[in-house]
Amino acid sequence: QVQLVESGGGLVQAGGSLRLSCAASGRTFSRYVMGWFRQAPGKEREFVAGISWSGGNTRYADYVKGRFTISRDNAKNTVYLRMNSLKPEDTAVYYCAADHTFQDLIRLSTTAYDYWGQGTQVTVSS
Repeated sequence: QVQLVESGGGLVQAGGSLRLSCAASGRTFSRYVMGWFRQAPGKEREFVAGISWSGGNTRYADYVKGRFTISRDNAKNTVYLRMNSLKPEDTAVYYCAADHTFQDLIRLSTTAYDYWGQGTQVTVSS
């Protein structure tokens, strides 16, 4: 069992920045591929970014490339999402997720992930 707790959400103006953090506890953090997803009201949860066990490989949704950066610090059992140049359409609840896999591959589907945090709200105003 892995517990995930997100933090760092808030209200920002368009063009601003936020850094989200996800603190993990429980089983060995370093053996999980980590991902960030987001969900706006009435919409499906969608993949934002993912990072491999070592942090050497990352993957991003097209709509955040060049704006968002995912990273992890296994010594601190924490994964981060730096979000720059935020747009109103980025408004959503952002979720941290852990994929317990022996394949160090970043998957896009929500069904691939075993554990989820409670989410943190990001609101971007015009």
